Amino acid sequence: MTVIEYVKSDLYRITGKVNATLFIRNYIFNRSFNFLFWFRLASRGGPVISFFSYPIYRYKKIKYGIDISHHTDVGYGLYIGHAGPIIINPSAKIGNNVNVSQYTTIGANDGVAAKISDNVYIGPNCCIIENVCIGECATIGAGSVVTKDIPANATAVGNYAKVVNYNNPGRYIKNRWVLNK
Repeated sequence: MTVIEYVKSDLYRITGKVNATLFIRNYIFNRSFNFLFWFRLASRGGPVISFFSYPIYRYKKIKYGIDISHHTDVGYGLYIGHAGPIIINPSAKIGNNVNVSQYTTIGANDGVAAKISDNVYIGPNCCIIENVCIGECATIGAGSVVTKDIPANATAVGNYAKVVNYNNPGRYIKNRWVLNK
């Protein structure tokens, strides 16, 4: 797929629609979308586009405090609720339709960072540490520290995160991008 599909998927997650007016409005007024636009160009734009967009992407990364390497494997429809301090290790794998909230860290001290499946909501101020897997439609509550795998459709909260229920999986994932839309 092209970089345009990735940008459209990010816009759709924010607005529920894709058109030029919404693109311009969100590019100007939505810091998260503005960052994601340059992130997608730097990571998926091909060698020429990536080369010219990388300096702007680096500037946006510093300005908005969103540290996602252009080498990070990020699927369609990433939604960053509030632009703010977010750190994601380059070895992390992020699935489609994932929500990442402010003050979130997905990292690793040794080796590979987490694998986040599709339709996952990560609340504010979460730490996801080391090589853990977050299953599809999981919800990670605010302030959680995840050090072990979280199964699909689970809601996990706390320090250290524990599964508290399997009710309403994926309820916070709105405007899901479907491939080949």
